[in-house]
Formats: sequence, C-alpha cells, structure tokens
Amino acid sequence: MGRFPMKMDKFMAWPLWLIAAWMAWFFRDPARDSQAGPEAVIAPADGKIVAVQEVACPELPGGRARLVSIFMNIFDVHVNRLPVSGQVVSVAHQAGDFDPADQPQVSRGNERQEIVIASDRGHPLLVVQVAGLVARRIECWLTPSQIVHRGQRFGMIRFGSRVDVYLPLQALVQVSLGQKVKAGETVIGAL
Repeated sequence: MGRFPMKMDKFMAWPLWLIAAWMAWFFRDPARDSQAGPEAVIAPADGKIVAVQEVACPELPGGRARLVSIFMNIFDVHVNRLPVSGQVVSVAHQAGDFDPADQPQVSRGNERQEIVIASDRGHPLLVVQVAGLVARRIECWLTPSQIVHRGQRFGMIRFGSRVDVYLPLQALVQVSLGQKVKAGETVIGAL
C-alpha cells in the first residue's frame, strides 16, 4: 500500500515532463548565419511560403510592393530575424482579428506589428509580424532609429503565425509558393 502513491506520483509527473520538454523545444533559438551577398534579402522566419505577389502597400514609396509571406506552424522555430541591414524607420502595433494565419487575407486584418526598415542598399522594406488563430502574443524588440543588421533577432510570435515581407517592386523574388525557408539563412530576394 505504501508503494502505490509513489508509483502514482511518477505516473502523474510524466505529462508535466513532456510539457516542459515540448516548451523547451518550441522556444529553441538555433544559431543561424547567411553567407549571401549584401544585396540579398533573407527570410525573417522559418516556415512555408504561402504568398508571392504584387500588392498595394501605402507604407512604401510608390504604394505598391512585392509581398512574400511565410507561414510558421507550431513545429517551426518562432524567433524572427531581420531580412536586411539598415535603420528602423518605424514600429507600429495594429490591433485586429486572430484568423488562421495561413490565409492570404489576414495580412491586413489580423493583429500585427509593422516595421519599416530603410535598408543599407537604399530601399525601404516593410516587415509585418502577423498573429494567428492560436498565436496571440507578438514580441518585437525594435525601436525607431535603431541601427540593425541582417540576421539579427528582432522578435517572436508564439504558437504559429506568419511574417510578411514587402519588397520594393524592383526587387527580384527568389522563392516560390510552397517552398520551405529558414530564418537568417534562406535568400528570399535581392535588392
């Protein structure tokens, strides 16, 4: 009789250990390094390319841009990295919905953090962290006027979501729909 509670305690501890292990794995932050040339724009997030298209973008000169959207599922690394080096022009939080982040229309409707960066190459870019159905917390560690470097960690979206990059129209997009990318490594375009 005295041994039964001990066995029960061990049995009940397993779910807690599994949850702790999964949380440690989910919040992993592997080292990443890109050997791409200075004109390269690298992926800001791990995940799958769900949109590559020309869109309206009033935040950038000319009002139009090339959108590259990366959807992060719960198995991807969720630390976000800067796609270019330059200076942060603005950081703005926009309240919104929490619809599934793998749908193209959520770019402007969901809760999001919008970051405009003036790249070292002279081109402004817009990077948008978009919350999803489960992802309710967006972290952005940038401030306006901050000098930043390509591949630098700048934030995190917890539990699946997406990151959109709005490139100037003259940029060359180097990814396609359905392609898997890695933050800080995969080249998604060139300025």
